[in-house]
Amino acid sequence: MSRYLNLGNAGFQSIRKGLYVDKTGLIEYINSTLGTKDKLTCVSRPRRFGKSFATQMLCAYYDRSCSSEKLFQDLDIASSDDFETHLNHYPVIYLDITWFISTAEHITETVKYLQKEVMKELNDEYPGATEEQRSLPIALSDISDASGDKFIIIIDEWDALFREARADVDLQKEYLQLLRGLFKSSLTDKMIEAAYMTGILPIKKYGTQSALTDFREYTMIQPQRLAEYVGFTEKEVKELCEKFEMDFDEAKKWYDGYSFSKMHSVYSPNSIIQAIKNNEFGDYWTETETYESLKYYIDMDLDGLKEAIVSMLGGLHCKINTRTFQNDMLNINGKDDVLTLLIHLGYLAYDSEKKEIYIPNQEVADEFKNTVEFSGWKGISSALAASDKLLDATIRLEADIVAEELDRAHMENTSILTYNNETALSCVITIAYYTAQKDYTLIRECPAGKGFADMAFIPRKHTRKPAMLVELKWARSAQGAIQQIKEKNYKGVLDEYKDNLLLVGINYNRHTKKHECIIEKYNSCQA
Repeated sequence: MSRYLNLGNAGFQSIRKGLYVDKTGLIEYINSTLGTKDKLTCVSRPRRFGKSFATQMLCAYYDRSCSSEKLFQDLDIASSDDFETHLNHYPVIYLDITWFISTAEHITETVKYLQKEVMKELNDEYPGATEEQRSLPIALSDISDASGDKFIIIIDEWDALFREARADVDLQKEYLQLLRGLFKSSLTDKMIEAAYMTGILPIKKYGTQSALTDFREYTMIQPQRLAEYVGFTEKEVKELCEKFEMDFDEAKKWYDGYSFSKMHSVYSPNSIIQAIKNNEFGDYWTETETYESLKYYIDMDLDGLKEAIVSMLGGLHCKINTRTFQNDMLNINGKDDVLTLLIHLGYLAYDSEKKEIYIPNQEVADEFKNTVEFSGWKGISSALAASDKLLDATIRLEADIVAEELDRAHMENTSILTYNNETALSCVITIAYYTAQKDYTLIRECPAGKGFADMAFIPRKHTRKPAMLVELKWARSAQGAIQQIKEKNYKGVLDEYKDNLLLVGINYNRHTKKHECIIEKYNSCQA
């Protein structure tokens, strides 16, 4: 049985036996590129986002050594006009770069080992075709000349060498030379019908130029027309939640947050699947990657990096320039390079219209929280640890304790976060109330009555804790904050909680550098 040439459809068969969301529209797109100048596609996605599922699906569809009609007959692609035209019609070469790294005698031998192994299988299929060749591109060219066959090449984890051998520039160049020979030569058109590469990083840059300029790239920053294949769409998640009787609102809180110009709500696929299998929402991110990878990057001593991450933990968005990143993990030259890398790793989401980044959802926020606490960031880690105490004091109407805790969070974080306006105050308060998100949905600038409440803490279905409206003031008064809530009828948005609603006014006094807090139970009789 072949490992690389005409692998068959066993992988997709196993996928179809489990929980499967139809993403065969991707096949229709690849079909439209076959034999054209757009035939080279590179898709970069984080781990847990279904990259290998897509490669197994494409192998099953195109591989001429198997019959896959039954696997696809109930899926969207079956209604396509050219479904049968391309189904199991091509010789397919499948390369999992992580496999070659792990099976080569040494990682430095990966590129030579890959070519040797693939040419061995090609020689079995096309006897004598590769005996005199040491180069895979030349071997494929000779085969195409002799047989007329044009190959579809599918490469999974194409960037693994750049991640596993970060400092080995010679090995990286040898690998890029192989890829150029396959996909950026005068022979490409005659021997390649299409190529599909997937990995975590976009194609490496040298200076400002991509190493493989003929590829059409689709990334977490610019997914373009392939945005719906990044993860699960909102429609798909709603259907899954309905089918498996899961709470859609909880699914959205935990796993939504990735947003693109053509698809405004994208969910982490692995996390949704794990939540359904376990019938429980929670953190599934750490099951496939530890916090160590995140810790490595956020511990870098780069100006402005900690403040950006703390601001995002506090629910804010941050401006970013993604264009300086060289698409590798070694050449990190500033804060924006680290943050751009974290977009590609899935730890941050990117708003392409505003050029801003943010933490996408609760699951990923918890990863940042764990990493910050483990790294011992002074102030932030203690504020997160004291979060339960702060919430309990608020519910008990212990305004003095709330003010003291906010003072402590402020004093401990002045070295990280510029504290000079209501936005910064809002950020620190969000961090201070971090663990409240287990029981509450936090809405900023919540439309309410005749205005907007700075923060609304809306209880989740499983808790009996009170709803809270929080109004923030900078260099004014906590009593004024409470009065503003009452005058603008902010409670209107929370009418269903009118018998279990707290009004919280917080002011920061610039002169005393102290917080003031007033907490009242809402009295519907006085409204």
